[in-house]
Amino acid sequence: MSSQSRPDLPGTYVFDGPTSLRGHNMNKLFMSLRTENARTQFRADEAGYCRAFGLSEAQTSAVLGRDWQSMLDLGGSIFYIYKLAMMDGLSMQYLGGVFTGMSEADFKAAMLAGGRTDV
Repeated sequence: MSSQSRPDLPGTYVFDGPTSLRGHNMNKLFMSLRTENARTQFRADEAGYCRAFGLSEAQTSAVLGRDWQSMLDLGGSIFYIYKLAMMDGLSMQYLGGVFTGMSEADFKAAMLAGGRTDV
């Protein structure tokens, strides 16, 4: 399943009701990572932590492989996915680059220049 896009804004991800339902368990896992205890448990056994939250096989694979685009496609909210990225020392600009096909540096430069010009 791929992410949805608005026809009037190509490449814009739509996080709607069905997407929220599809990613509910995965987003709950990401939100749990707010606490140090949860982060410690996750680091100790990432696959087991995914099982405890009832993630699908595809979601588990995406989380374990840090496949950021697949997490989004499988119902992840960028704001929740970012909690996992932070554990890996990654920035929101890094994720922005991943989701737009740009490097982190190019994404930062585009934002500082007023936004992307390719859409």
